[in-house]
Amino acid sequence: MKKTEGIHHITAIVGHPQENVDFYAGILGLRLVKKTINFDDPGTYHLYFGNDGGRPGSIITFFPWPNAYQGKIGGGQVGITVYAIPTGKMSYWQARLEKFNIHYSKIERFGETYLHFEDFHGLQLELVERNQGVRNNWTFGDVTPEVAIKGFGGAVLYSVNPAQTAETLQTVMGLEKVGEEEDIVRFKSYGNIGNIIDIKKIPVDRGQMGVGTVHHIAWRAKDDEDQLDWQRLLAKKGYGVTAVRDRNYFNAIYFREYGEILFEIATDPPGFAHDESYETMGQDLKLPEQYEHYRERLNNSLIPIKVRELD
Repeated sequence: MKKTEGIHHITAIVGHPQENVDFYAGILGLRLVKKTINFDDPGTYHLYFGNDGGRPGSIITFFPWPNAYQGKIGGGQVGITVYAIPTGKMSYWQARLEKFNIHYSKIERFGETYLHFEDFHGLQLELVERNQGVRNNWTFGDVTPEVAIKGFGGAVLYSVNPAQTAETLQTVMGLEKVGEEEDIVRFKSYGNIGNIIDIKKIPVDRGQMGVGTVHHIAWRAKDDEDQLDWQRLLAKKGYGVTAVRDRNYFNAIYFREYGEILFEIATDPPGFAHDESYETMGQDLKLPEQYEHYRERLNNSLIPIKVRELD
């Protein structure tokens, strides 16, 4: 059986891009590792935030549509995106959310305490302490490597058919069922980050795509060859899988599992530093070759954004 290491990235729809940058860089302390455009909608930014190196398992990406309608979180979506923080640093993050007047609540799941809150546009987020995952050596404002978000702890999936989604995770993606309590079933991949996936047991009414919702969740493939193996496997199992699409920083294939959540399988390479250096990642607008001749027009039409310290 093939097995994915875990989450590669999660992509969501948000509102004003500066508000998006302020929340994920200014408050959560993540690094803006890439400022580019939506290859399928080039008049829209595609912003990537992650750890210091922009490694798979740490990347959340956004399509900011400032005038779009508010979505509805529901079935067929990632309901909650979970971030892993270093053990013993929950009190720091409570104080930080309070500092920026962000309401939070504490919940318990499988013996762990989660800090639950939402971003400026309604995305549901959680922080959980985990020993696993490498240290994030990025400092921004008052967020230092000692307390910084390491990457994804995992995600909570909302499915219109939880049994089918669970079957896909187990028999296709190679995750292992490791627990069950109340209304949640837990699965785990072999990786050390982005590796814990919870599914609501009860079907959730269909969500509506829009601001404040997750568009898709992407799983890791080691390289192009591994991805093609995934593509063949999915086709053999009857899933409608796409052709390989070049996203510049990874190659991607997509399929919708039977609980209606859009899954992507993305390659780890080439990564985010192949068209700019590690030191300068995220500073300039990067365009794929096919859009380079539109640079002046895009620079004039895209809303200016700035990574700024809010402390």
